[in-house]
Amino acid sequence: MAIERSPSLRLRRLAAELRRARERANLTGSQAAKALKWSAGKLSKIEHTETKRISSSDLDKMMDLYEIEDPEMRDAMQALAKDAKIRGWWAKYREIFGDQALPDFEAEAFVIRTFSTQTVPGLLQTPGYAEAIFQGGRYVSPQEVQRRVDFRMARREVLTRFRPVQLRAVIDEAALRRQIGGQKVMATQMDHLLYMAQLPNLDIQVLPFTAGAHAALAAPFTILEFSEPLDTPIVYVGTVTDSLFIEEADQVTQYSATFGDVQASALSTAKSASFIKDVAAALESD
Repeated sequence: MAIERSPSLRLRRLAAELRRARERANLTGSQAAKALKWSAGKLSKIEHTETKRISSSDLDKMMDLYEIEDPEMRDAMQALAKDAKIRGWWAKYREIFGDQALPDFEAEAFVIRTFSTQTVPGLLQTPGYAEAIFQGGRYVSPQEVQRRVDFRMARREVLTRFRPVQLRAVIDEAALRRQIGGQKVMATQMDHLLYMAQLPNLDIQVLPFTAGAHAALAAPFTILEFSEPLDTPIVYVGTVTDSLFIEEADQVTQYSATFGDVQASALSTAKSASFIKDVAAALESD
């Protein structure tokens, strides 16, 4: 599977380039908006990616004002704007994830670090396990459950494609002990974790109960990092009602430090594999 292009990531990159260009031109946001004969709100929305699409003519006006004259740079920025309009495979599941999609960023992530407390991380779930999760809340139709499972399974392609993402997963012991879907489903899920743990681009660690208190007791989270310097890291936190994407550098740094602390408290990858084997064996013997 070829690496998908992330519209959101390209929009972020373009916005960052435009902010830098305005600052190099020694213009404030208000000054630039006035010169462009735009409202300050319009320019602010472009620079903060609140506007999902930037027209070619508006982009030309901004580049003219900022004195971006290099033809290659202008072409590159127009290409970013064009790519930001392309819909990824996940667009057809928009009713599931809303306006911002985690797969949008997973598509081009170089490294994903995730800490999961109550369930196995989505990228590592089996179809049966995912189905049981979606059946565990309020009633939805079997068709809707299957659609959600299909969406989650499609996300897993980033782990096995050409040039796969590097996944660093720390899973709390609670996620391994909670029997979602019953013993058979859990046993299959444990086997899948052990299989995936053998892939060179995956590190799976277990945070056992015996580790006691740790730095991430509050909530699970995922950090996505990208190869392009302009594509700064993002933290994803899933909530009951929404998905939160955190981009502020100081907060991302705090989450990164927290993940480092959790990793240090977790078992090594080899000991984690043995731990998962023991959990699987217990399920099969019951």
